Amino acid sequence: MDEENNKTNKNVEEKKTREIAVNNPKNVEDVLKKSLGEIPKVTEKPKMETVKEEKSSEVKEVEEKKEEPTEEIKEKPEVTKKSEDVSGKEYIIPLRKGFNKVPRYKRANKAVKGVKEFLVRHMKVYDRDLNKIKVDKYLNEFLWFRGIKRPPAKVKIKVFKDGENFRVELADMPNKIKFKKERLEKREREAAEFMDKKKASQRTLTQKAKDSLGNKIEKAPEKSEEEKKEEKEKAKAGEEAMQKMEKAAAKTTKHMVGGKTKEPKRQVRKALAK
Repeated sequence: MDEENNKTNKNVEEKKTREIAVNNPKNVEDVLKKSLGEIPKVTEKPKMETVKEEKSSEVKEVEEKKEEPTEEIKEKPEVTKKSEDVSGKEYIIPLRKGFNKVPRYKRANKAVKGVKEFLVRHMKVYDRDLNKIKVDKYLNEFLWFRGIKRPPAKVKIKVFKDGENFRVELADMPNKIKFKKERLEKREREAAEFMDKKKASQRTLTQKAKDSLGNKIEKAPEKSEEEKKEEKEKAKAGEEAMQKMEKAAAKTTKHMVGGKTKEPKRQVRKALAK
């Protein structure tokens, strides 16, 4: 019972001290000392200003890091759009649906046009210009191989870009066209080799002729003045002889029957003429 009374008394005293502290906040420490004895000092809390200053310094450091661009970003080049590589691209083009819409005697023509229309659409050619699609001669031969009425239902092709134009070739050639291509290429190769040999032989002949002329010119001695005079006298004598011959021929033609005719028949004596 004594313990319980002591506890109640302590509780009552604490309530009184709290009421006094609320009414007189200046004398709180004195009242607490008298009632409860000495109380350990409370450590002061850090001021908000210091916390704010620390935070602001950290924020500044983060902002400076964001503002300074890294070296990796500076060294990166500008990204450019990649151009599509069309060279060697393969397509399988269906042709039956297109050439079945036209008469039988126009099917091969329609098949060739169908190849061009397909590539114009897929290569994104400006204004759908069909003249920019160049069909290879062996592809054209493959489409016309069975005649104008029976072109193939589909064809596998390769596309190569030449500037603004597109060149189309067969991807899988049949054996007959493959052998023909090899035969023609061999013939062209042999013709080119023959022409190269011919040009080389002509060059050697011309070089030899030039060398021989140069040697003759070098070997020919210079003529003296006496030899030059003799050549001039001979030329004059030849001219005089030619003049005499012409005069003699003119006299003979005068005495021919019918005068100066193309075909003189006979010569007449002067006595018989009288």
